[in-house]
Amino acid sequence: MPPSSGIPETVLVTGASSGIGRATALELAGRGAQLVLVARGREALDEAAVEVRAAGAADVVVCPADVTDEDAVRGAVDAALEQFGRLDGVIHAAQVMAYGTIEELPRGIFEAVVETAVHGTAVVARVVLPVFRKQEAGHLVVVNSLLGSVATPLMGSYVAAKWGQLGLVRVLQQEIRDAPGVHVSAVQPGGVDTPIYFQAASWTGSTGRPPPPVYSPWRVARTVVSTLDRPRRVVQAGFLNPVIKAGFVLFPGLYDYLVGPLLQRMAVADDDVPPTEGNVFASRPEGNATEGHWRSF
Repeated sequence: MPPSSGIPETVLVTGASSGIGRATALELAGRGAQLVLVARGREALDEAAVEVRAAGAADVVVCPADVTDEDAVRGAVDAALEQFGRLDGVIHAAQVMAYGTIEELPRGIFEAVVETAVHGTAVVARVVLPVFRKQEAGHLVVVNSLLGSVATPLMGSYVAAKWGQLGLVRVLQQEIRDAPGVHVSAVQPGGVDTPIYFQAASWTGSTGRPPPPVYSPWRVARTVVSTLDRPRRVVQAGFLNPVIKAGFVLFPGLYDYLVGPLLQRMAVADDDVPPTEGNVFASRPEGNATEGHWRSF
């Protein structure tokens, strides 16, 4: 929540060079926030910084960093504190994705997807929560996924990553109960029109696409920012999410029967690509953008 003193809020955003992270940074810029933008590649971060300044950000600091690198994340937080004197919120949106069965997907790809979500979130928490405790205020919002609560074939690495991440968020919520001014929340989007699907690694012969209903990144960003302002444990950003989660829990046999064919029909692109590592191991700035190329609302 913005400080009550009239000083602009200071928010650090990971994954700020593309997709939901970039859209959230722009949404925060529109209300005059001071922003620290974090992602692996400087080129796309610099482009995002130009956009958020034009959108109204009070100030912008660019800090290239991989969220699994604790020293680099600590450096970004230190830069925020040095420049702005405090850190009011952190939006943790950094993530990579891969398509392929557990048997086919190379071990290194699988581990990198899980590492980004689980270890990356732990690193961010280890660095920022002590700052929030010292300030007696602060909010960490983690962008999770509907796939943090359900399962689907061909996305085992991402499912494992997001289930682990959500479990970690729930533990963090329990562990900060002694700090009433400090909050940790998760936002679970469904399908979103961002580049993550065609930036993903794939061992399926095709790239991915967001399953319907497809939300715009701006719509999800507004949900993320509203969660930053009004802390809640887990927030849905997809009106069918509760229905899908209920089907997964209450009718597992029917869910498992339907999910594979529906995934192939609605969440796998009709293209032909060789095996690709996508952006799992390194930033691909040419593919970074706020939006993908799918129709959304």
